[in-house]
Amino acid sequence: MSNATLTRVGQVNGAGDAEALFLKMFSGEVLASFNLANVFGDKHRVKSISQGKSYQFPAIGTATAGYHTPGNEIVGRNSILQNERVITIDDVLLANEYIAEIDELKSHYDVRGEYAKQMGEALADQYDRNVARNLVLAARASATITGGNGGGSATQANFATDAALLAAGIYSMAQSFDEKGLPEAERYVAVKPAQYYLMVQKTDLINKDWGGVGSYASGQMGTVAGVTIVKSNKVPQANDTSNTAIPSGYRANYSTTVAIGWHPWAVGTVKLMDVRSESVWDARRQSTLLLAKYACGHGLLRPECAFEFKSA
Repeated sequence: MSNATLTRVGQVNGAGDAEALFLKMFSGEVLASFNLANVFGDKHRVKSISQGKSYQFPAIGTATAGYHTPGNEIVGRNSILQNERVITIDDVLLANEYIAEIDELKSHYDVRGEYAKQMGEALADQYDRNVARNLVLAARASATITGGNGGGSATQANFATDAALLAAGIYSMAQSFDEKGLPEAERYVAVKPAQYYLMVQKTDLINKDWGGVGSYASGQMGTVAGVTIVKSNKVPQANDTSNTAIPSGYRANYSTTVAIGWHPWAVGTVKLMDVRSESVWDARRQSTLLLAKYACGHGLLRPECAFEFKSA
């Protein structure tokens, strides 16, 4: 009896890896899920590198001007101060699952598609939480350049329960950013869902007669003091001082943090390896290993661009 000539639907042009096309489909699903679940990704500075362990962001101070006295030699005024912010790449972050072949065959739904979605969201969740932690750390940091501005904060015991107080705090942040000379565009405040819906229900914040742009009916918040309000569960509110599940540089006490305000220059992310996925058949276990991963690092850039709203 002769062997059958198979049509391998996973091969590229009938040659090579029998699962090559399947792998690409899986990869696409992971990447799409990561992008959909990510909140902070497009709201801060991101730099990709091809190799290396860290990336340097030079920081340059401002020049000064003064009046010239006729006859005096021009010898140069005070030197422009310089410093740097270095962001180091963290260890590779992994999401992985083993799927038994027999279970996949018996399943009545697309197992890999759902697993890909969950793995992408797991990576995005950790990414967002680390960016959010760094935004708070930036708000607590001193100036990068001597004589410059550090981060800002506002403290009110009832920020978490009083929408009017939180809105007033956002106006304070806007004033602080204005006084520091920051751009008026791309200002954000991230709040937990509880605070977000408190603000939506505060009708004078969204009533069009007051110039609001939100919607009470659809539960959407627009802007306050020109600041875009972002709803996110990733605002850190736990004591992560001893949390060994995250890199040591991100560990701090966030238990009094209620919300975060920032401009995109507050923090940065350096990507060494963007989101990748692998699908490996393990004949010894009659299972497939699904793997999603990335390697990047986060760090503060300009503390003056960050603002913390805290209860104590």
